[in-house]
This record gives sequence, structure tokens and C-alpha cells, in this order.
Amino acid sequence: MRNLTSNLTRNLTKTGLPLLALFLPVILTLPGNAAEAEDLQRLALTGACPSCDLSGADLSNQHLIGADLRGADLQGAILRGANLEGADLTGANLMGTDLTGSYLTNADLSQAQLDGANLSAATIYYTEVAGASLADIDLTGAQVIGTPISVGGSIDQL
Repeated sequence: MRNLTSNLTRNLTKTGLPLLALFLPVILTLPGNAAEAEDLQRLALTGACPSCDLSGADLSNQHLIGADLRGADLQGAILRGANLEGADLTGANLMGTDLTGSYLTNADLSQAQLDGANLSAATIYYTEVAGASLADIDLTGAQVIGTPISVGGSIDQL
């Protein structure tokens, strides 16, 4: 799907925006992708999609630097290797999201729901997580610097 979308985007200069507008919603609503086609299209064109439904979307290796995804539903989305540097994910639903190898440097995850998210091998530098729900996240091999995420329970539980 990603290659097909890339080919359409590349051909945009040859065929014009009407062709993209005609076929992109069809491509993005193929079975297995619960995300709303209009929301995926808006994110691709503007880099902003607050309160969008991107649940289950495959956004692997996407450059979402500085993206505005406040309150977006990304539950079960695949963001493997995605660059979310400086992205605003305040209040976003990232439950069960695959963020393996993603870049979250200077991102804002305040009030976000990350329960069950896979952050293995992720780069998490100076990321805001105030009020975020982080139950059962996988941080295997992740690089966490300047971000108040701790592994394990409180010292009182030892």
C-alpha cells in the first residue's frame, strides 16, 4: 500500500491533484485499515491531524516531524521506524501501538494513553510524558534520556 501511495504521489506532478483525490481515498480504505481515509490524506498533505482517526494505520518509516496529532486515535497503529521528532501527541490514544525503532525526541506525549505500546529500540530523548498512561509498555533496547520514564515499580515495592 505504501508503495502504491508513493507512486501516486510521485505521479501527482504528471496527472494533477484530481487523480490523487480520486484514488487516494480508495487506496487508504483497503481492508485491514481502520483509519479514516480523509484523516490519512490530511496528515499526508498538512502534517496536522488533531483528533483524527488513525487507528490501525500503517505509518511505518513515515517522517512525521513536528506533526500535530493532539487527541488523535492511533490505537493499534504501526509506527515502526517513524520519525515523530517534535510531534505533539498530547492526549492521543496510542494503546497497543507499535513504535519499535521510532524517534520521539522532543515529542509531547502529555496525557497520552500508551498502555501496551511497543517502544522497543525507540529513541526517546527529552520527551514530555506528564500525565501519560504507560502501563505495560515495552522499552526493550530503547534509549531514554531526559524523559521521566522509569522501568519497574516504585522503590516502595522492593
